[in-house]
Formats: sequence, C-alpha cells, structure tokens
Amino acid sequence: MSRVDTAWLRMDTEQNLMMIVGIWTLRPRLSLQDLRQRVEERLLQYRRFRQKVVEDALGAQWVDDEDFDIARHVVPGTLKPAKGQSHQQALQDRVGALCAQPLDPAHPLWQFELVEDMDGESALIARIHHCIADGIALIAVMLSITDGGQPPPKRRRNEPAVEEDHDWLTDALLKPITDLTIKAIGVSGAAMSKGVDLMMAADHPIDHSLHAAKLGYQAVSDVAAFALMSDDSPTSLKGKPGTLKRVAWDEGLPLDAVKAVGKGFNCSVNDVLLSCVAGAIGRYLRQRGEDVEGKEIRAMVPVNLRPLEKAYQLGNRFGLVPLVLPIGISNPVERLYAVRARMQELKGSFQPIMAFGLLSVAGLLIKPVQHAMLNIFAKKATAVMTNVPGPAKALSFCGATVERVMFWVPQSGDIGMGVSILTYAGKVQFGLITDEKLCPEPQAVIDQFAPEFNQLLMLALMLPWGEELEALE
Repeated sequence: MSRVDTAWLRMDTEQNLMMIVGIWTLRPRLSLQDLRQRVEERLLQYRRFRQKVVEDALGAQWVDDEDFDIARHVVPGTLKPAKGQSHQQALQDRVGALCAQPLDPAHPLWQFELVEDMDGESALIARIHHCIADGIALIAVMLSITDGGQPPPKRRRNEPAVEEDHDWLTDALLKPITDLTIKAIGVSGAAMSKGVDLMMAADHPIDHSLHAAKLGYQAVSDVAAFALMSDDSPTSLKGKPGTLKRVAWDEGLPLDAVKAVGKGFNCSVNDVLLSCVAGAIGRYLRQRGEDVEGKEIRAMVPVNLRPLEKAYQLGNRFGLVPLVLPIGISNPVERLYAVRARMQELKGSFQPIMAFGLLSVAGLLIKPVQHAMLNIFAKKATAVMTNVPGPAKALSFCGATVERVMFWVPQSGDIGMGVSILTYAGKVQFGLITDEKLCPEPQAVIDQFAPEFNQLLMLALMLPWGEELEALE
C-alpha cells in the first residue's frame, strides 16, 4: 500500500471514519440478486475489492481475502420511517447512521446496502474506505459498473500492480530545480488533472536556472503561509465533534442557470457555487443568532493530481488547498467577487503538491504523531469541501434509471462538516454531512442554497446582455 493510502487508512478516529459514502436512487426498483450479480461481474474485476488490509510494523499491505463472501459486502437494508417522517428523511437518518459505523477490518473495506423498496424506487448506499481510492477514481469505478460501462484496462504483463508514490514525490519535492516542479507551480484546478503525467515526461529542455528562484520562492512562501496561517474563525460549526453524523441533500439547481449566472457576472461556475455555499452557511448562522459580520471560514478543497484518463487507477492522488469562504458578506454580488478573488489567489500555488507530500510523510508515522500532524489541517479549517463533475446524462444500472447521485466526503481530525457539490444529468446538487453535536440539522443549511442562488439569478437577469454586456466587459 502506498504511503498516502496508508495515511488515509490510519486516519480513522472514533469521531471521523475515513469512508466515502454515497447513494444512488433508482427507478424502477432494483433487486438484491441483480445487484450482487452486477457487482460480481463488474466491480470485482478490480482486484482491490477482493483484498483486505494487513498492517505490520513497516506499513500496510493488500492481501487477497480467502474468505471473501459477496453476501457480506452487498447486503439488504430496510427503512422504517417514524410517524410523520418522509422516506427521504428516513433515508437520511440511515445514511447518517452508516457514516458512523466502521467497516469490518477483517475483510475488504467496502459495503453496499440496498433498500429495495422505498416508495416505488430503490436506494443503494455505498461505503468505501478512503484508503482504497479517492473520489475521482471511485467515480470512474462506479461508472464502469453501470449499463454500458467500460471495464478497467487490463494491466500489461510487466506493469507494476500498484503505482507507488515514492518516485513521483522524490521528483516533486526533493528535486526542485527540474522541469517537473517548475511546471508543477503553474498547474492548478482542471490543469492539475493532466499535470502529473506531463510533468513526469519532460520533452522540452528549459533553462532551469532561470526558474529556480521562482520555484524556491513559491514553495517556501506556500509552506510558510500554511504553517503561519491563523486558526479558523470561531463559530458553532467548529469544535470537538462527537460520534454521531447527520446528512442532507437538496433537489438540485439547473446547471444551465448556474452557467448563465456565471456568464452574467464574468465568473466561473465554481465561483458561483462556492459563493452560494458561503452564503448558505452565513445565513444559517445568522438565523441561529450568531454574529458573522466580517467573518471568514476555510474549507479544505481537494485538487486532483491524477490525469483523468487514468482515473480508473485506484489509490489516492490529490492534494489539498485551504479556500476562504467569506460567510460574513451578506451582499451576494460582493460575496461572489470575493470568492473569485480568493480562487485567483490559489492559482499557481504549490500547496496541493505540498499537502500530498505531507500525507505521504504522515503514512510513515505512528498513529498519535500522525493524528497530531493531521490536526494541523483541522485547526485551520471548518469544513472539507469537494466539487465533482458527474455525467451529463442520467445513468442506467441493471435496467433502472439512476435518478439521483450524491456522496459525502469524510472529515479528518476535528473537522465537523463536509460539503459535496456534484453535477449530474443537468443539475447541480449540494450535499452536507455534519457532526450532530455541532450542527444537528444540516437540512437547515442545505435549504439556504436555493435562496442564495436565486438572489444571484435575479440580479443576473437585470444585467445588460448581448452587445451592451460585451461593451461592459
């Protein structure tokens, strides 16, 4: 197991389990027998899903589970809504309970639970430990098991079974005056997804000395900025989490409308969505009577470091950057441009690669030291947030239509909130997982996303369009 994956394996605490949890809702209903058959035919082509983890003094290894039983990993589930409770509320309660339930370490670290009949549809709840793969890789895996999905490429005879991270880390962190790391400084966001392979195969000679000073200054500046960064603003969302989790999700926003707002304000779709996140959290806290004027909180945002054409490769290949969310700005346009400015500041940052390196180092340490090291991230942030582009058209699975896709990211250390943004079938969906002690009603936060977006939409519709807008730009 790679050092980064080992870090995620050892990051489990009683308060925060390192599982990626997701749901699909399907119509018409799906049977448990069909689900097990599809998993055996498709998912188990990835050998990792038949392997358990064995730890020793040197780290951890993937070992085939000789006692593998599909019935242990694909299980039936039932919902019993309380009086006056909807099926969705009952499903949210069930997902929250599963988020706090550890996977069996004696067997492969994943499980699917199928609620066959939920008001005429089925709900598939997936739990997969983060040491198996990150979100980008798992989306590729889940797409491969849908109707018409492509299986993972066959490994060539001499190709190693596991892509180790040590050579890449050596090049990226210990040999700074190289084409690799000079290019690394310039990639972020979508470009980062293509960057690792390009960086590892430098075809064009460059003047290393010309860029060495820039590289060194950028790397030192990012490390110093992260270490000296003040702790996050105090709010009721920050504190020592308990052991119970709550989840929520919304009905989604039309992606075309989000794009139109971005175009109207000359901002990216990401800027618009993150502004809505900041606005929703700020509005929720104000409704609770908290003074958030001038306050900002940070969210640790994953940045993909894997080329998208290699998304099928399991393991973790992402960095983290701290994004500031201006929750204290109530004016929606002012807040949108503040978010855009913050995003611009992150471009060219060395921090994603630095965070990847820190996780690798953490994978070599004993648990108490690792937890102390990783809690540095928790002190600097209130939430973990991820934004993943999903399929543009609705998926089909065993003949049923996947009507909804949502997932929740784990929170490390003492972070008690995770925000998920997913585009799927023409909609942008928001998901939230919170610690029950810090935020007992995440739906109250989720319900603020649409009003925040509608404010921007209304203002965008009042802007001059066509030739007048071009003249303003």
